[in-house]
Amino acid sequence: MYAAVMCASFLLLFWVIFWSTARYMERQIDTTVSSEITEILADARSGAGGLKAILDGLINHSPDFYYLLQSSDGRVLAGNLPAMKPVEGTREWEGSVTRRRQALSGVRGRGVSVGDGFLFVGLSTLQLHEMREMIVSSFLWGLGAAMILALSGGAAMSLALLRKIENVSQASRDIVAGDLNRRIALRGSSDEFDHLAVSLNTMLDRIQALMDDLRKVTTDIAHDLRTPLTRLRQRLELAQRADADPDSLRLTLAAARDEIDGVLQIFGALLRIAQIESGARTAGFSEVDLADILRTVLEIYRPAWEEKRQEVRESLPDRLPLGGDRELLTQLFANLLENAIRHSPEGSRIEVTAQQSGESLEVTVADDGPGIPEAYRSKVLQRFFRLEASRTTAGSGLGLSLVSAIATLHSARLALEDNRPGLRASVFFHRSVSPGAPSGRSSAETVPPLPIHESRPFHIR
Repeated sequence: MYAAVMCASFLLLFWVIFWSTARYMERQIDTTVSSEITEILADARSGAGGLKAILDGLINHSPDFYYLLQSSDGRVLAGNLPAMKPVEGTREWEGSVTRRRQALSGVRGRGVSVGDGFLFVGLSTLQLHEMREMIVSSFLWGLGAAMILALSGGAAMSLALLRKIENVSQASRDIVAGDLNRRIALRGSSDEFDHLAVSLNTMLDRIQALMDDLRKVTTDIAHDLRTPLTRLRQRLELAQRADADPDSLRLTLAAARDEIDGVLQIFGALLRIAQIESGARTAGFSEVDLADILRTVLEIYRPAWEEKRQEVRESLPDRLPLGGDRELLTQLFANLLENAIRHSPEGSRIEVTAQQSGESLEVTVADDGPGIPEAYRSKVLQRFFRLEASRTTAGSGLGLSLVSAIATLHSARLALEDNRPGLRASVFFHRSVSPGAPSGRSSAETVPPLPIHESRPFHIR
């Protein structure tokens, strides 16, 4: 294909050169002939007789020109050409003539009427034909060389391209074979293949990270569920004892039910995070009042902070319109506020503020509790990650993962910072309503929402 394209371009170039060169030489001949005719007519004084004398003299002194003067009846009066049809204008005469023992064929000239006769002046087209033959010959040789170069270049380009593709294919086969750390090597040329390699390597890094997360989540699930399931088995064994009285049996079954509820809560949280991360809830986005949501959450958690004698200060504008899912946004700020209440000591102070700047909204929940070390602030957003390695306190390490998933769904940014002392959790929104159904709930939702108040909350620090 590459050779065919080169051949076609070469043909086009040949035609342009051939046509333009031939036209140029023809115009040169026509201009020279016209000038010669003008001089002849200017020197003529006595009609055909004077022209005959001029032409006889020119035949001997102008070897490159050919002349013909004939009468109206076709009789040749002077010149070195045979009689021809008296046609005025530019023409090419294709006959042959011998001059100075050299046979020539082809004369290009111009005919004009002179009195009752006809005058034709022309130049030999030998140089024109030689030029054409030279161009054709050069073209044929050039075409052959161009085809060889095109085929060679096409083969070289194809081999180089195939080698690059084979590098990508080999890397893919190595990855399929189990070498997940394998990446496509860059050539350093910053060409399209390097750009493709960078994109594929980025995709592979993301896939490897997801697989590592999947393995970690699987391990964490097994670790977190082993303890409640073990306790559940022990209680059921106690319930099997023949001497168990009805009251202890009821207590054992109630404890077993609580253990099952805790396990179901973990799976429900995982399914809810997965549903949020899939983006299924964006279809139900509508305009909501963020200030009203925050006031509702604060009112719900008032008994919790009053019980711990904590001081909650709020700084909220009258209205904060935002595009999003009201239920999920309520869950987001409920988790942040409950985290602050649960992990702050009695008598501590918690601040809930919201402010807007142009098209941006910032909501902050700050406390003066123990906070989160800087090295762990990105890790606490991972599922099942808990600062307490022994996992003796209630919780499953999914609270901030859910917060992060909801923030990402709303194209918001979650920032965990040092409050000196304590933790400052800020969520930055962009004030826009995403397209979707006018209702606040997605028709695609299949996992029931988690309640705000949990008997066994899964918030972490």
